[in-house]
Amino acid sequence: MMLYQRPDVQLICGVDEVGRGPLIGAVVTAAVILDPAHPVAGLTDSKKLSEKRRTELAQLIKQQALCWALGRAEPHEIDELNILHATMLAMRRAVAALQITPEWVLVDGNRTPDFGLPATAVVKGDLLVPEISAASILAKVARDEEMHTLHQAYPQFGFADHKGYPTAAHLAAIAQHGVLPQHRRSFKPVRLVLEQQGL
Repeated sequence: MMLYQRPDVQLICGVDEVGRGPLIGAVVTAAVILDPAHPVAGLTDSKKLSEKRRTELAQLIKQQALCWALGRAEPHEIDELNILHATMLAMRRAVAALQITPEWVLVDGNRTPDFGLPATAVVKGDLLVPEISAASILAKVARDEEMHTLHQAYPQFGFADHKGYPTAAHLAAIAQHGVLPQHRRSFKPVRLVLEQQGL
């Protein structure tokens, strides 16, 4: 595996996504340019943090970063494009929404979309690159908030617990209560229920 080498530039943007695996809702991305003069302590992969700690760090990132932005691709775009291309679109939207143009973009994973800027994919970037860690935290907190809102509208689905991932409880809820407008219709468990219902 190629070792991560940090670009020798000032304005580095980290990009990460949350929500490729769930059966419902948008895929949410974040782009963050941190301020070297105001580092945020404790940044790591958002999945390794408690919900409380993620929320605290998200506030710090928003206060102390040079700039940050969210991007998203909606369920109908995921269905039209497929999840990979929708994720790339959401990443481009996040970077395009930044108020400062970065000199380099570092993306978590093994591929980058075409930002029109120098960019590098970093495997395990959410652990290795503070800017990507920050992006993973902002994206995770934003998407979890959307799942809590969805839970209030449809408590019978349990979105606050499983965040839309294909758990046994979520699959059982779809089978019992049907498919919601926010579900990703191209994802197999959702598609199967629609086919069973003749939709």
